[in-house]
Amino acid sequence: MAGLTRTAGAFAVTPHKISVCILLQLYAPSAQMSLPFPFSSVSQHNRLGLYLLSLTKSCDDIFEPKLEDLINQLREVGEDMDAWLTDHLTNRFSSLTSPDDLLNFFNDMRGILGSLDSGATQDDQIILDPNSNLGMFVRRCILAFNLLSFEGVCHLFTSIEVYCREAHSSSAQYDESNDNLESLIQHDQMDMEKYIMDKATEEIELQKNASGSVPFHLHTPEALFKVTEGLLVTRKEKSRTNMKKTEATPLASASSSTADDTLVDESLFLRTNYQIQGFLMEQADAIETHGSSLSSSSIESFLQKLQKLAPELHRVHFLRYLNKLHSDDYFAALDNLLRYFDYSAGTEGFDLVPPSTGCSMNGRYEIALLCLGMMHFRFGHPNLALEVFTEAVRVSQQISNDTCLAYTLAAMSNLLSEMGIASTTSVLGSSYSPVTSTASSLSVQQRVYILLKESLRRADSLKLRRLVASNHLAMAKFELMHVQRPLLSFGPKASMRHKTCPVSVCKEIRLGAHLLSDFSAESSTMTIDGSLSSVWLKDLQKPWGQPVFSQESGSRKSSTFFQFCDHLVSIPGSVSQIIGASYLLRATSWELYGSAPMARMNTLVYATLFGDSSSSSDAELACLKLIQHLALYKGYKDAFAALKIAEEKFLTVSKSKVLLLKLQLLHEHALHRGNLKLAQRMCNELGGLASTTMGVDMELKVEASLREARTLLAAKQYSQAAKVAHSLFCACHKFNLQIEKASVLLLLAEIHKKSGNAVLGLPYALASISFCQSFNLDLLKASATLTLAELWLGLGSNHAKRALDLLLGAFPMILGHGGLELRSRAYIFEANCYLSDPSFSVSTDSDTVLDSLRQASDELQALEYHELAAEALYLMAMVYDKLGRLEEREEAATLFKKHITALENPQDEEPNMA
Repeated sequence: MAGLTRTAGAFAVTPHKISVCILLQLYAPSAQMSLPFPFSSVSQHNRLGLYLLSLTKSCDDIFEPKLEDLINQLREVGEDMDAWLTDHLTNRFSSLTSPDDLLNFFNDMRGILGSLDSGATQDDQIILDPNSNLGMFVRRCILAFNLLSFEGVCHLFTSIEVYCREAHSSSAQYDESNDNLESLIQHDQMDMEKYIMDKATEEIELQKNASGSVPFHLHTPEALFKVTEGLLVTRKEKSRTNMKKTEATPLASASSSTADDTLVDESLFLRTNYQIQGFLMEQADAIETHGSSLSSSSIESFLQKLQKLAPELHRVHFLRYLNKLHSDDYFAALDNLLRYFDYSAGTEGFDLVPPSTGCSMNGRYEIALLCLGMMHFRFGHPNLALEVFTEAVRVSQQISNDTCLAYTLAAMSNLLSEMGIASTTSVLGSSYSPVTSTASSLSVQQRVYILLKESLRRADSLKLRRLVASNHLAMAKFELMHVQRPLLSFGPKASMRHKTCPVSVCKEIRLGAHLLSDFSAESSTMTIDGSLSSVWLKDLQKPWGQPVFSQESGSRKSSTFFQFCDHLVSIPGSVSQIIGASYLLRATSWELYGSAPMARMNTLVYATLFGDSSSSSDAELACLKLIQHLALYKGYKDAFAALKIAEEKFLTVSKSKVLLLKLQLLHEHALHRGNLKLAQRMCNELGGLASTTMGVDMELKVEASLREARTLLAAKQYSQAAKVAHSLFCACHKFNLQIEKASVLLLLAEIHKKSGNAVLGLPYALASISFCQSFNLDLLKASATLTLAELWLGLGSNHAKRALDLLLGAFPMILGHGGLELRSRAYIFEANCYLSDPSFSVSTDSDTVLDSLRQASDELQALEYHELAAEALYLMAMVYDKLGRLEEREEAATLFKKHITALENPQDEEPNMA
């Protein structure tokens, strides 16, 4: 066994890694090597580099490819030089005739690495950056070989012998490689299996006698060593027998050698902790994806054996839970799930750094408090969650568990950001020292900022990369939603800037996305979650379109490159989710700032790159953002068709995002069609989904109240609509929902405009614009400016020019980023301004008005907005009448009557979503 004394997760030298090193010597030959440069172009050289990069990325996979598989891949990657690459690889293996040759080989590997002394390299020499992925792989291989004992080197040499034998036994179909592979049989002269196994067993016994247990990095108890030892000796004898049969009758034994080769390959090396964890998570994904088609009994038998051999693998219980769940054995599934929680409590799911002395690593109380607080948070009990988090902070400080403290502070800041908590002085101010001295004078938002900063500082000092990235995204969201005011807002140096900073938001999002480049430096015991160790090797086995090699015809196809070019990097699922969340946050920020194309682009990037690895909640959110975009810019027909697909993909349970969006779209559509009864019913259902607990589901409560006020406004119940809007503004002020306050103020301005009180609506419109300027809400500001212009025109025709100037200032934003409704409103109001201006002549410049009205009428057809469409057609009929174009006037009047009839007699049925 190579590397018998390594620690958990150590890097082991294997024959496959030596194959990669040989290919790296061809990719970047050292100055001492006299190899010809076979590459005809730079792109051909880069092609081999990409292939080697994919091999190094998959070096920690639980299954490594055989030499035969590597040669097959080289035939695809190498193209014209595949024969040269294969010949050099086999010849280089044939030159390793003793363990001393291995030592010389790794000494030569040092020559392909660059050094700080740039003058020591030749101008035309290709060197590897020691800090690059390929350079780090070479350095790890050299270090792992240097740490091997003599017995380990001998065992590695014997493993190379078996590695080459397998390729020889299955290479009868490739006549061009037989001569080189036959030369590898000379390794059979050194029969060292018995010597190596005796030494390995002796060393294991010595370590067991000294420590009372076997090395942890092997992740196996004594029973598994005995099983593996027996399999290794037995299968090597079978391999030796098969080799003799192959020499006598190579064609007859070729078909029967595959199974034995597979068995020998599986017994070469025991697996590290990370590889086993990755393998188990892969199996969990397979069970969840193909649970009904897999054999439950065979999976259970395998898991029972694995649990018996390695009882410390807690994830085996989780796999048994999944297997029982898919076989409808719910009692056994629950039992295994509880066992998994019992055995893995406080040890899995967190990036843990060992605490100070005197603290147990298993079942820690502060982590239990953190989980309890998150449960209260998830089920809508903010005050209980805050109390539990406060206790977790106290316990973490008491036992100096900085890791748990960092996570708890992040959870507290998330709680205070998401939940509506008006005051936390009695709870937070008495327990956490950074805010104790000024607790009575700090607002909730200032405490959130302090907690985020403190959690970010602690996470960065502890090298908790995932938490650092999450905190950066939380900080970006905070910067997006809140205007930062100084803690001491008085004095000559007090800041007078009361605006959010989009540059700071972008900076924090980018810092969060940096996790993609440095996640491998995580000082965590759970750095690999399964997808990391195998995705690269799987990508190599998935060609584009048709297979690269046809086994039926035995001929190569000149098609494509391997699919590893289709993937950017291989990263853990948790890291992928964080990076994906950064794109969703980008999309949200662009929505608020008013750039619809940028919001749509970032959402599509997320759906394309991170859709498969994202959580169901984030995937659902991305899908709904795209549906909302369809509703705003394409109309309800396409939106309802996409929504039906989303309903089939995601569960529409209570409070699901799909259900909420469906109710919102149905409400909007009902208002546009004039069906106020259906709109009120949808509004009531939306409000009924919100929790009755104070401060919980504030976003949903605000949405329901806004829609209720808009429904009352459509019913011309102005006083009741204003009452609901005023009550909503007070709630937003109490819980410091600043962006929502801008929307509510704009709604109040709309209510006063439609009620005929333009003078009372002006202050609300101006206040809404002020809020939009503070938070850089450009599209909402353009909408508020349009409302302000409409209010000015409502004061009389003598204000038409002022109203038109306001509209023209907002036109670029409205036409570039506004939806169908907003653009139509702007077109109709532009026509109204011209028609209200006494100096405007319809007969001389009628196209200016008619073009705007036609554009508005066409866009309103997709929305089925009868009221606005009727207004546009009415103005068109007036213009045609002044121009004397009676036929066009009658056509516009007929369409006007049609929309008025539809508005007065709305259909009661809901729209067809098929």
